[in-house]
Amino acid sequence: MAELIVMPKLGLTMTEGTISNWRKAEGDTVAQGEILFDVETDKISNEVEAKVGGVLRKIIVEEGTVEIFQPVAVIGNASEDISALLSGGGVPAVPAPEQGGALADTGAATSDSSETSLHAAGGRIKASPYAKKTAGLLSVDLHQVKGSGPQGRITEGDVRKYAAEGGSRSVDKLKISPAAAKEAAALGIDLSGLHKEGRIMKEDIRSFAAASNQTAVQTAVQAAVQEVKRVPMNSMRKIIAKRMLESQAVSPTVTYNMKLDTTALGALRQQLKETLKVTYTDLLVSIVARSLLEFPLLNCSIEGTELVMRNYANIGVAVGLDEGLVVPVVKNPAQKGLAEISQEVKRLAAGARNNSLTSEQMTGGTFTITNLGMYGMESFTPIINQPEVAILGVNAIVNTPVAVNGEVVIRPLMNISLTADHRAVDGTVAAQFMQKIKAYVEKPALLLL
Repeated sequence: MAELIVMPKLGLTMTEGTISNWRKAEGDTVAQGEILFDVETDKISNEVEAKVGGVLRKIIVEEGTVEIFQPVAVIGNASEDISALLSGGGVPAVPAPEQGGALADTGAATSDSSETSLHAAGGRIKASPYAKKTAGLLSVDLHQVKGSGPQGRITEGDVRKYAAEGGSRSVDKLKISPAAAKEAAALGIDLSGLHKEGRIMKEDIRSFAAASNQTAVQTAVQAAVQEVKRVPMNSMRKIIAKRMLESQAVSPTVTYNMKLDTTALGALRQQLKETLKVTYTDLLVSIVARSLLEFPLLNCSIEGTELVMRNYANIGVAVGLDEGLVVPVVKNPAQKGLAEISQEVKRLAAGARNNSLTSEQMTGGTFTITNLGMYGMESFTPIINQPEVAILGVNAIVNTPVAVNGEVVIRPLMNISLTADHRAVDGTVAAQFMQKIKAYVEKPALLLL
């Protein structure tokens, strides 16, 4: 029995999904558990499996956004009638053609794919596609051509013969030799732009073609220089654009910048290198989580006129992909050791890149870290990931001359950029929070206390 396939609910907060790709075409056999189509949500992309087996009888939504539980396809037996199911699913059933009616006539007109049907005052014309093309090139009125093909179908040869004999729409103005007509058809020349007194010969066609090609090249070059390409946003980019615009509209933000000396933090990485390969991001996830517990205003969210305070911190780590940006979440890193944090960050980043993150891994963040240091960025203004109230931008480590005990020395300095929602976080609190991060970075032994 045929069944409607609906847009599944892939997460607790999902209300709609965007179909980006069908793995099966109408008429294909589908086994239960086979991947049927791909869905993009505001969080992740998912492969949707077929819940039942059978034949994919109808794709209701080829691509685009669909609300959850709305029908997108029908799977059933190859021979069963699905019109009632389609009507019930909100898709109009295709009416059966009536005997002698308009639909029956249309079916008869399109049953022969090798013919092109023209409707005009002179009646219906049967002509092959090549005949139609040649007629356009030679300015031949097909109503005047007698077809030699089956059932009077006009062939390319009929058109050329008619043109060679001087039969064109403008017989009194356009005279062409048989060799010239053949040459024009071979080169795809539209003779409507060729003006010559007397009979058009083969040499005239070639000269006209050369001039036309030169003009076409000049036009193509100019078009290439002035080309404007419109590329539709993918589902992820649309969501990012929407969320970033909403964030800027909701949060009155201030960005604070501070330089940190990473000498001690770098030494810690080197000491751990043989046992554990950690990144600066891994270390900062641990440091920021500890700091947030001491400054809960940076870890809260705003609902109406209330601040939602938390005694835990979940750190989102932004991962850049070709399609856009995703933010998987490290849960409770303040309660985890550095080895566990490092493994989880690597696992989440790999899941983001191979599109295997779950909804659980993408939700629940209370603060976000975004690192552009690997690109040499020294300062930027990150946008808050709603409903959070702050986000930390991490920049490149740059060897910088600084004064230490009256002497100029070179130290590895890293700039951090904190963007905070001024509704919840005043400048003093933001500065104190950054000072706490600076203390942990420059004296990582404090993490042991």
